[in-house]
Amino acid sequence: MSVTFIPFAFPGIPGVRAVFTTAATGPDRGNISRNVPHDPDAVRANRTGLMERLGFAHWCSLKQVHGTDMAFDPDPVGPGDGSVIVADGSATDSPGKALVIKTADCQPILLAHKDGRHVAALHVGWRGNVLEFPQKGVRAFCERYGLDPAELSAVRGPSLGPAMSEFKNFEMEFGERFRDFFDPATNTVNLWRLTVAQLLEAGLKRERIYGLDLCTHSLAEFHSYRRDKAASGRQASLVWIG
Repeated sequence: MSVTFIPFAFPGIPGVRAVFTTAATGPDRGNISRNVPHDPDAVRANRTGLMERLGFAHWCSLKQVHGTDMAFDPDPVGPGDGSVIVADGSATDSPGKALVIKTADCQPILLAHKDGRHVAALHVGWRGNVLEFPQKGVRAFCERYGLDPAELSAVRGPSLGPAMSEFKNFEMEFGERFRDFFDPATNTVNLWRLTVAQLLEAGLKRERIYGLDLCTHSLAEFHSYRRDKAASGRQASLVWIG
């Protein structure tokens, strides 16, 4: 079955393309990850189908570990192969290389420079927020290519919404510096608002920060690890220079 997806167009940057896949119906529900107990042939078919429909040449995914490392101009992997590069962010100035972030509640953040010739993708779970990966990833991206963060646009894809982001161990997992984003009445952390604040701290302008306010836990159209545990697949967020 063809994987369904939501396209996103960066305003004023026509040379960059981005999509966020969803969970289709069927046995594998559009899963694109080999790291879950789903049919590997279905994963290959899902990835191949996306590449054919969207017209990019290379699938560049990562072995994500909830860290802060960036991979620059990463080598692609075959549509049926597992990821090799250990990192949680990637960037490129090469056309046709789709940077892939796999998620099932974490925040995928896609970045594009206004020149349309530089893109990046970040995997930001709550641990990534605590480690300030939005700031660190933007800084590394800009330093590598000599970019001004004020000239970047960012979009946060579907992820765990504020009402569902419960953290009963907030003090231990986040700590006092994140108090402004915590609601003690519900034990929830507004990760969406936190990420915007961190991107602003990284130097982006507020009018260049976008978000798809779609909660993966609440909406059956998305994979959610919190909701489905080990049965959850993964959706993909992709950005590439067309």
